[in-house]
Amino acid sequence: MTPRCSISLRLLPAPATVAVLSACGGGGTPDSPFIRRLQLGGEDLHGLVAVRYTIAAKPGASSKPVSVRYTAAALERRGDLSADRRTLSLPVFGLYAGRLNHVSVELQFEAAPARTVPVDLATNPYVDGSGIYDRPTILQRRAAGTPLGFEYLYVKSGLGSPIVIDTDGEVRWVGAGVASGFSSAFRDNGFFVGDPKSPKLTRLELDGSSSEASLASATYTGFHHNIDPGKEGLLVEVDAASDGVASLESIVAEVSGAGAVLGEWDFAAILGAYMAGEGDDPSAFVRPGVDWFHMNSAIYDARDDSLIVSSRENFVIKVDYQTRDIVWILGDPTKHWYGFPSLRAKALTLEQGGLYPIGQHALSITSDGQLLLFNDGLASRNQPAEAPAGENRTYSAVSAYAIDPEALTAREVWRFDHDQTILSSICSSAYEAAEGSLLVNYAVADDWTKARLVGLDAAHEVVFDFEYPTHVCDTSWNAAPIPFDDLRFE
Repeated sequence: MTPRCSISLRLLPAPATVAVLSACGGGGTPDSPFIRRLQLGGEDLHGLVAVRYTIAAKPGASSKPVSVRYTAAALERRGDLSADRRTLSLPVFGLYAGRLNHVSVELQFEAAPARTVPVDLATNPYVDGSGIYDRPTILQRRAAGTPLGFEYLYVKSGLGSPIVIDTDGEVRWVGAGVASGFSSAFRDNGFFVGDPKSPKLTRLELDGSSSEASLASATYTGFHHNIDPGKEGLLVEVDAASDGVASLESIVAEVSGAGAVLGEWDFAAILGAYMAGEGDDPSAFVRPGVDWFHMNSAIYDARDDSLIVSSRENFVIKVDYQTRDIVWILGDPTKHWYGFPSLRAKALTLEQGGLYPIGQHALSITSDGQLLLFNDGLASRNQPAEAPAGENRTYSAVSAYAIDPEALTAREVWRFDHDQTILSSICSSAYEAAEGSLLVNYAVADDWTKARLVGLDAAHEVVFDFEYPTHVCDTSWNAAPIPFDDLRFE
């Protein structure tokens, strides 16, 4: 079926460029102002190698234009380029809503000069039903020409799909068909989104289409918190139930996009077996049926074939990918966990002056090999009665650590704490982009009433600062850069 409200074009022999066969105002996803589909046809498509479209930045914008390149092979695999190379259905996404978009489509050929097709696409305004994303408060606008290692970002919304925003604060893409984007990741030029109430994994394509898979497990009951790249597939954090006992936020699995389970790390089992083997009673720490661990981030470290996992209630822990053996633990030594000799034996000693990770979120490895995380600063909330919950801070920070696993030491190499003016005690994130830039997401600033998206340059100076109302973490539980300025479908 032809997408609703597409635009059809016919290539003409040079020097003429294009003839418009028909046009209307929509496409891709019904009622989406951010997506159109251009239908191109003509003999000139023979020998096509690649297509690149560029959406001109609006007047006064600081973000670089959206630029997307498809190889002909990628278009054929997607079913967008006919096998006889006579017709092309080109998805164009990232459009400005409520504007006349000036789009340049460059057709690259194997044995002929490239041809450029200029197209003007008018879009309807975007009206956010939640009354949030279409009306940011710009606390600091990005100045034109200001260097920054990213131009676009996506927020993981609890109100629907992930939402793509440019560094001017303009919404440039919204998906459909999912109730929450909390558990989501952008990978292979699309979004994977986990259902919090079932083992369903949805793939949202940028052209507005979608597909679904179910995790091949009889025990998984739903997704929570992050999805991150694994060794081969996706690392997903899942709840499970077996024999009437719930495993709450203590399991990470590696899965394929089709739902196959490639591996599982059950930290109740991992820590329980280790502690018992070292002479500790794990029942005082590992408490099935209770949110004793509260996993919120898990990443694969290819440097030593390991997983690094954030337990909000306790610490950051590294385990061997294959053996599940504990490599090290980094966390506040005034918490309950440090009272167990077996766990204390794996603890990293932090150099004086550093901030231990407390209530941390959003683990990642920086380009120079440091462990980066959002250091929330909130003590444990679900320890046994009378057990120490650890330190509470009055501000949140972004912390980067250099770790020596042989010496069992850690050093906080740098931190960004916004002059200790913002406390975002739960949720939140910080991710590195190109050239050392950072995107910091304060999910619950201002007493849990505001979400803040802050872009930092390589010197950690604020480049932009956007504010939105929020209810708990709903607006932007987590946010990450996305390369809409140079996206490639190979």
